[in-house]
Amino acid sequence: LKSGIDILVGTPGRIKDHIQNSKLELSDVKHVVLDEVDHMLDMGFAEQVEEILGFAYKKGSENNPQTLLFSATCPRWVYDVAKKYMKDEYEQIDLIGKKTQRTATTVEHLAIQCRSSQRAGVLGDIIQVYSGSHGRTIVFCETKKEANELAMNASLKQDAQSLHGDIPQKQREVTLKGFRNGVFEVLIATNVAARGLDIPEVDLVIQCSPPK
Repeated sequence: LKSGIDILVGTPGRIKDHIQNSKLELSDVKHVVLDEVDHMLDMGFAEQVEEILGFAYKKGSENNPQTLLFSATCPRWVYDVAKKYMKDEYEQIDLIGKKTQRTATTVEHLAIQCRSSQRAGVLGDIIQVYSGSHGRTIVFCETKKEANELAMNASLKQDAQSLHGDIPQKQREVTLKGFRNGVFEVLIATNVAARGLDIPEVDLVIQCSPPK
């Protein structure tokens, strides 16, 4: 940062720290990108983002940075908030169009109703039938406790490991590498694994309950 950089990628909290400690100067910023803008503005970051942008934007100035907002989902309120940072003639680029609820035609969807007490046994059977002994499966759970309990349940015939927010980052990377390389067949995860992971050749994805 001291010797000058072209691109800065950071979380709102860390960027704010650097500004407050006079380690970061934003007056010459030419482009501002908010990635996953719906999450950035919905998860308590909105205040921090506004504060940071205040250092780069001058009200009514023609020389304010170009602003780019990216998101896989854009509820109406996102556009309303976006107007605060963008010029009146901003452009909206939609790469999805009317296909918002479409899924890949090569994927089969099944729903199975069972009691929570039976879930581990049912999961074991489903994995055996649809993924076999060597196929790869990701199971999504609501809580870290659920993920840990399922990973250790004897009803799962395949090797399983859990992935959630309480697991240190270094261990998460080891776990993901093991899953990619086929060291174990079943990854049981909370939504920490729901975004931005590139894992090829997954045969089966199970949601233990409808995702929120």
